[in-house]
Amino acid sequence: MWENTTDETLLRRARREIAACFDGKPPAILDPFAGGGSIPLEAQRLGLEAKATDLNPVAVLINKALIELPARWSGESPVFPHAAGSRLGSWPRVSGLAEDVRRYGELMRSEAESRIGHLYPKVTLRDGTITNVIAWIWARTVRCPNPACAAEIPLTSTWWLSKNKARPTWIQPIVTGKQIKFEIKVDKVGPPDPPKVGRGARFNCLVCKDTTTDAYVKEEAVAGRMGTRLLAIAAEGKRQRIYLEPSEIQLSAAEVTRPEDVPDSLMPTNPRWFSPPAFGLLNFSDLFTDRQLTALATFSDLVRELREVVVSDAKAAGRAPAEAESYGDAVATYLAFLVSAVSDDLTSLVGWRTSHGSGATRGTFARQALPMLWDFAEANPFAGAAGDLRSAAKAIADVLDKLNPGAGASVNQQDASTLVMPPATAVATDPPYYDNIGYADLSDFFYVWLRRSLGSVYPEITGTMLTPKAEELIATPHRFGGNKAKAESHFEKGFIRTFTQIRKGQDGDTPITVFYAFKQAEDDEDGTASTGWETMLNGLIEAGLTVTATWPMRTERSARSVGIGTNALASSVVLACRPRSMDSGMTTRRGFIGELKAKLPQALRELQQGSVAPVDLAQAAIGPGMSVFSRYSKVVEPDGSRMTVRAALAEINRALDEVLSEQEGDFDEDTRFCVKWFSQFLWNETDSGTADTLSRAVNTSVDGLIRGGVFRQRAGRARLVEPDELSDDWDPATDARISVWEVVLRLAGALNSQGAEEAARLMAAAGQRVDLDAAKELAYLLFSLCEKRGWTQTALLFNGLGTSWSDLSAAARTGGSLTPPPAQGEFDFSNGEE
Repeated sequence: MWENTTDETLLRRARREIAACFDGKPPAILDPFAGGGSIPLEAQRLGLEAKATDLNPVAVLINKALIELPARWSGESPVFPHAAGSRLGSWPRVSGLAEDVRRYGELMRSEAESRIGHLYPKVTLRDGTITNVIAWIWARTVRCPNPACAAEIPLTSTWWLSKNKARPTWIQPIVTGKQIKFEIKVDKVGPPDPPKVGRGARFNCLVCKDTTTDAYVKEEAVAGRMGTRLLAIAAEGKRQRIYLEPSEIQLSAAEVTRPEDVPDSLMPTNPRWFSPPAFGLLNFSDLFTDRQLTALATFSDLVRELREVVVSDAKAAGRAPAEAESYGDAVATYLAFLVSAVSDDLTSLVGWRTSHGSGATRGTFARQALPMLWDFAEANPFAGAAGDLRSAAKAIADVLDKLNPGAGASVNQQDASTLVMPPATAVATDPPYYDNIGYADLSDFFYVWLRRSLGSVYPEITGTMLTPKAEELIATPHRFGGNKAKAESHFEKGFIRTFTQIRKGQDGDTPITVFYAFKQAEDDEDGTASTGWETMLNGLIEAGLTVTATWPMRTERSARSVGIGTNALASSVVLACRPRSMDSGMTTRRGFIGELKAKLPQALRELQQGSVAPVDLAQAAIGPGMSVFSRYSKVVEPDGSRMTVRAALAEINRALDEVLSEQEGDFDEDTRFCVKWFSQFLWNETDSGTADTLSRAVNTSVDGLIRGGVFRQRAGRARLVEPDELSDDWDPATDARISVWEVVLRLAGALNSQGAEEAARLMAAAGQRVDLDAAKELAYLLFSLCEKRGWTQTALLFNGLGTSWSDLSAAARTGGSLTPPPAQGEFDFSNGEE
């Protein structure tokens, strides 16, 4: 869990447990899809030798920087002149390397500022103060499509600069004839309507009020007739941003000659992840202003120059020549990542956040895509804000300071499908998510600069102009001329080849663990499962593996990019796989379903006891279901054909629904009534006759439900009492008609509005009157009902309670305080609540 990442006591306990399991000789851990390196890093922190491979050179370099280089230079002193003597004692862990990254990063910034600082002039405020520019706010422009007008249209989506309540600031366009100038206003009146109207590139002309079409703007942009216009300047003030109108000095400073040797590789034209090519921005270099290209080219060249300085300083510090060269490579690697870090803040796809304090930039990669942006903020890399090398160097050095490599590591560039398993090695991996992210295509944004900085340091890794694409294990139809079937076949065959190679290298004693954090979505006509999950599971089974265990792990941050507006889980689902027995038999569909129904109820209870979030329950249930399916060499349909993974997933989902429904038998009569009413009407009213009929069917009464405080009836209409309508002075000990339903509603309401400690107090008291296991089952059932019907807000309520249940239960038993783990804050099903 995220809150335990720096708990050294916990880590030491874990290392001891691992060593005990393997008689002091645990296997190395290999991740063949290492990506950002989280699995190899955690393996290394747990005292295991980490092996990382990936086809993507950016991922390979990240892993080298994260696990290989820190292990190589752990315990070494810095070589920057006089840095080693700046503290008493030794330089533990990777602190010496971290110090050099800070020092040489600062030297890099200082040298860069001496070369190109004049391109970023300061401004004079109205009180005479000279200060840094934080950012220049630009808008792209096209000419009005009205031939009689042809005025310049600023393509801006908002006139706001800052929505800070104390100092709301906005741009006032002033139109004189066909000329437009901009003034800065500070008042609460607010700006006029922005010229952007509706979806797409539709903008109103400020002169004649004509409106562009998306097609017209694309045509103008592709023809090279899209320009830019400086709207405002954001300057550094006393604890706030000060906004100024454009000046001739600032306009002249931006007129920089485009460097000749910048990366000019073509961007993909896949509109799913890349919008700019449709608007004439065809090359990666087109994403930057000429001033930004000059800055990034300067930074990249300085990486190469400073590598030689580091080598010289290392020799002067007493390092042997070969060691000095290797150390120079290491420091240069981190300096190159400084360029990567600031490149995210130095493009023409950086937005300006008007609601963040008094204004701030938003990085290029707010999500895993490069969308088109009309108005953008050009950050100053020497202003001490986003995009500054000093901040980036500190951030990278701070990460190095926290690393404590417990073992060695090796990183290699390799196609996972050609993998040859090293001896005494176990596999733990988080494979690609079918077609969810364009890893290689998006990596090129960073690769073109890393290649320029580190081409001589890692010639084999950076030998290609762009990242390898043909072998990448991803099912994007764009690579196959839009042919979805070919894309799926490429992914599945590569997956099978990879895990077949892994299975051949396994001795069977250590399971293969597969992490998967992509949610099973009912996006197919029969509503069974997403193609990604189906294909991944089918690949594992076709490779001769069987799922032997499954469990959820809360590994995902709710604010990570991929979790924002995507089909992502709060937890990763971990599948433990082993080679299928050579003598595994066959079974029929009936046999499979019978075994599934026999084993799933207990497995489901174990998952609930393990605090899997309700939002992840259906996903986690795939594991025990697939363990039944995958243990057989073949499951035979009535017509003699082989049962598909898709059909098996459909049966698993049906069995899960049955188990959840059968848990209603553990509930009291009032609760069974409320569940049936809720599933049909949510919190809405209907006629009292329906309530009377339903209450008789479950052996309760409307009058009793009203006395129980969970139901209301008036003027021939009836409905459930909502959680926020329940009284605050409830005492479970004196409640004359308490029900599991009331307990769950009160716990969910207390957790949501009053916090975990109050919810734990109520749980402790309610536990003397009702079965809390039944209450927990109800929370999961209610979430499942909400999810199926698209009742998003109510689903969040019950998901929060289910996710926090174990922590609340522990606090209820001990009387202690707690803060519950963060529940997933959004779902991907539509909100159908009235």
